[in-house]
Amino acid sequence: LAVALCLALAPASLFIALPTFAQTQVATVPLSEADRQLVAAFEERVKGYSKMREALEERLPNLPKEATPEQITAHKKTFQEMVRSARSGAKQGDVFTPEAVRFIRATLKDEFKGKERAELRQTVFEAETQGVPLRVNYPYPESKELVEMPPTLLLRLPQLPKQVRYRFVGGNLLLVDRENGLIVDYMTGALP
Repeated sequence: LAVALCLALAPASLFIALPTFAQTQVATVPLSEADRQLVAAFEERVKGYSKMREALEERLPNLPKEATPEQITAHKKTFQEMVRSARSGAKQGDVFTPEAVRFIRATLKDEFKGKERAELRQTVFEAETQGVPLRVNYPYPESKELVEMPPTLLLRLPQLPKQVRYRFVGGNLLLVDRENGLIVDYMTGALP
């Protein structure tokens, strides 16, 4: 309920969709055994975050069915602080390990070539994301655009639990908690 209300209150102008590249066909690229293991390890690290934040969220009092915007904001802020406190030692690279970064960069480079790569870069760099902190455990500013990921790319990247989303900010790729807005981790230089 809180997520639906937060999204309903968010201005539509904050979301920007990347070109879908309809002509791109999702190729199931066979992964090496080493890549399968690193993807599985990445997914487990994200699931670990998800389980931790779910346990914290269960401790929060439920919002009333007809919650006011102020109640929703207070609920989100409390949730953010609980997660930040639980992850006080979190640092960049906890989820995006060097091996995961290598794999994701290679996937992005393989997925976007030529004109599609130029369109992706243009869309990402035109988005109003200046001022988004590249800091683990900090909130993604609500006033900044959210660059949506192309579905074809999402099928090729390691899968995320429903609570976490990939977001481009400049040439960087962030993992952002979609409910409390916290930056779980980030990698620099993601765009090819």
